[in-house]
Amino acid sequence: MAGRILLNEWTVLAIHYGTAQRPVSDLILETDDIHDRPSQIDYFVWLIRLEGRLILVDTGFEAGEGAARGRTLLIHPVAALSSLGIKSSEITDVVVTHLHYDHAGNLPAFPNATFHIQDREMAYGTGRCMCHERMRRPFATEGVVDAVRLVFQSRVRFHDGDGEIVPGCRVHLVGGHSKGLQVVTVATGGALLVIASDALHFQHYLENDGAFPLFADYLEVIEGYNKLRVLAGANGLIIPGHDPEVLRKFSPLAPDLQFARVLL
Repeated sequence: MAGRILLNEWTVLAIHYGTAQRPVSDLILETDDIHDRPSQIDYFVWLIRLEGRLILVDTGFEAGEGAARGRTLLIHPVAALSSLGIKSSEITDVVVTHLHYDHAGNLPAFPNATFHIQDREMAYGTGRCMCHERMRRPFATEGVVDAVRLVFQSRVRFHDGDGEIVPGCRVHLVGGHSKGLQVVTVATGGALLVIASDALHFQHYLENDGAFPLFADYLEVIEGYNKLRVLAGANGLIIPGHDPEVLRKFSPLAPDLQFARVLL
């Protein structure tokens, strides 16, 4: 690694790469807001530096796919890494939390990475469920095909449930939003961070079992909140996957790097 990134003490960064304004009804399963006011949803990938590895959690949406869905690309994830002094070829591991378009675009941009995917997610994204329009809606065909190509290149490490990426960084199967959705935990220096991705879109869901109105299994979504709480324990921190509050609660890495927020 080179550049200014070496001058900063951090273990985990949230990289804010996209945003969108959506009606409230698009962001929560049930709402009594009769005015249906627009609300903000933000898009992140996460970068972990641990045990001599550079681990990217998710790869964001591909620019054309995001535009077609009305999402605003603020900075391409690869360009964000470059601004941090990191080449995409230096990413050693990519954890694909699930294969939805906004989490598994741009996979070919990381030529030297090992990709970590749950068995159930690959089966879901390539199996009979994709014969149904409503279930395949959040998937991008080319993103799924790129993942299959990586399998044939022997670059995918499959997980069946919980697994370790490196000491201090683990994946945990949650399911719910997508059949093989996994979350990531990072433990270092006595701190524990749970990167929830789409197991928890917004922090306020935890207050009343709210849910994003797109899921493969509703019960797994709600039960998943308990798993997040158990993983975090009494002193851990759960990071939601699309919550603009992340931008308010965590400081930028540097004044000119507002897209990168230090989580740990």
